[in-house]
Amino acid sequence: MTRRDWIASLAAVAPLAGSAWAKTGASASGKVGLSRLSAISDEIATAPEGALEFARMYHLQWLELRNVPGRSIEYARLEEPELKQAAKEFKDNGIRISFLNTGMLKFGLPGSDVKVNGPETAEQAKRNAREQTRFDERMKYLDQSIRAAHILDLTNVRVFAFSRTTEPEKHYPRIAEIIGEMANVAAREGIKLLIENETSCNAATCEEAASLLKMIPSKDVGLNWDVLNGVDMGEPAFPHGYSLLPKHRIWNVQAKGKSLLEADKLQDWQGIIRALAKDDYTGCIGLENHMFGRMHITQAHYEIREMIRVAATA
Repeated sequence: MTRRDWIASLAAVAPLAGSAWAKTGASASGKVGLSRLSAISDEIATAPEGALEFARMYHLQWLELRNVPGRSIEYARLEEPELKQAAKEFKDNGIRISFLNTGMLKFGLPGSDVKVNGPETAEQAKRNAREQTRFDERMKYLDQSIRAAHILDLTNVRVFAFSRTTEPEKHYPRIAEIIGEMANVAAREGIKLLIENETSCNAATCEEAASLLKMIPSKDVGLNWDVLNGVDMGEPAFPHGYSLLPKHRIWNVQAKGKSLLEADKLQDWQGIIRALAKDDYTGCIGLENHMFGRMHITQAHYEIREMIRVAATA
């Protein structure tokens, strides 16, 4: 497809997206409709203004944030003046922020048996030292994330369960204690922590995430369900994986582009959306493009169109 063809195709689909939203978005009470779709901003554009334009094109009311589009810095790490300016731009464009993706606890838990390839090396020893430093600074990162959440007017913030070990379950009590302590701090500021099921971490599947959550009774710790991640670990996402999850603790859902468009990764999104609605899910579904290469932004447009189609017909 040439650039001219691509632009023409977008011009053609944008009115269709608006029409679909007009028909079902405003009357989506009781269902996970078009007005609850979101997208991770740095995976749909290469600059903040591009993400806003993407949202306008597809009538999105929400965006998820991770890195600033086009930059290698998280929104959570921005200095306060720049963060306040970003918040103003979102508000001025009618965009609310559904979820703050941070990298908190996405590193090896000191003292754990993190999976490695080959024998201990000098580089690995340096990595261990870096991870110890990250662990020691985790509360500072949490404070930054809480500040960002307040400025951006959101409640849900992502955390991980540390880099995957050879026996993840063995470390759940310690992980639960650490996240529980962080959640107590966050809760005092009105912020909730959402553990993401992530393939490189100790809670990768729905079964693992559910087991870890059972050890954290805090009402301020929930789940960011990345539907495809469990599949990549050999666990069917729906209905099997979903059936294992505590429904009242699913507070954000992410849809990887592959799960919408690629035959070997395709998921039953209509079934998932209907099940979420039946179980009174109140969060958003965020598009995680997760495609790479020079056409990755183009891919995001195809993916959001499919999300719109599925949400409109679920």
